[in-house]
Amino acid sequence: MRFVDFLRSAVLLCAAAATALATVTVFASGTSYAGEVHVLVIAGWWLAAMLIGAWLGRAAQTNSPIAGLLASAKSTSSLPEQRPGALLLNRLWPLLLFTVLAVLAGLFAPQIPGMGTGFAIIGALAWRRQEAAVTAIEERDGIAFYVEPTSPLKPIKLVRAPGLRRDMLSVNGTAS
Repeated sequence: MRFVDFLRSAVLLCAAAATALATVTVFASGTSYAGEVHVLVIAGWWLAAMLIGAWLGRAAQTNSPIAGLLASAKSTSSLPEQRPGALLLNRLWPLLLFTVLAVLAGLFAPQIPGMGTGFAIIGALAWRRQEAAVTAIEERDGIAFYVEPTSPLKPIKLVRAPGLRRDMLSVNGTAS
């Protein structure tokens, strides 16, 4: 699976987790004894999470962990095994576990999925520009980064494979 596709999927899955947790929070808050203060605190946390995520994701370049991951990618001439579903489950199982546990806890305390929603919002907004930054690096260097299948408990590893180099035309029509 291409790394840019993995990043895009991770952002969308964080947003989906935030949506699911927010839905559970709203329904659980409507059926529990939670008062107006509870709803205001959770709404304030969601607003703060949006601001934090927007602040963390404001840069148009890769963040330092991703830059280190790209720099440590080994070159290869063959692509790694392509099983995107298994790879996403393998790498994003903590997000799935977090979401399921927060939804289950929401049956007893609506505050828990409400707090989890904020963290998922932060994750989605903080990573929203990473895919574009990695794409820019791939286009500049004429390579493609792929996620290498590894154990779910080991750090993610990338491989660098030849990609399509994009020729840019300058103002006078010559390639640069």
